[in-house]
Amino acid sequence: MSSGARDDFVARAVKLHQQHTDIGFFAVVVNKQNVQAHIRKDPNLLYNYMIKLLLVKEMAKHPDVLLVPDPRTIKLESGNSMHDYLQTNLWFTERVPTVLTTKPRDSKKTLALQFADMLSGVVQSHFEDGNVDHLNGLAGSICLKRLFF
Repeated sequence: MSSGARDDFVARAVKLHQQHTDIGFFAVVVNKQNVQAHIRKDPNLLYNYMIKLLLVKEMAKHPDVLLVPDPRTIKLESGNSMHDYLQTNLWFTERVPTVLTTKPRDSKKTLALQFADMLSGVVQSHFEDGNVDHLNGLAGSICLKRLFF
């Protein structure tokens, strides 16, 4: 997105969050260069771990959760599905009866995933390009977790 498009997106996202406080924006970042090499061999394991740290506590607050990932984010190298990993953490670690349903959707056809992609772009631009204005504009509306390895 152009800087102007990001400005518009951030303003609309903040307005959405203010009007619908039950909607949450969550992001997690890690400097992959600091992650040990044996963990980076299967990027899906790190991805699943990051998703767990970001969302499981929030998921645990609800009896049913529908997770709609983009199919391109589901990797098969490890043989462990993100769904099973998250469901196991909900039931055994969080000790909640939350039922997780996972329905991958193509982001080209799913506005919510397009929104998430745009939010991700704001976060990425902050950390990779040094563009602080847009993420700072979301400061009161986003829960950002930084992982340090």
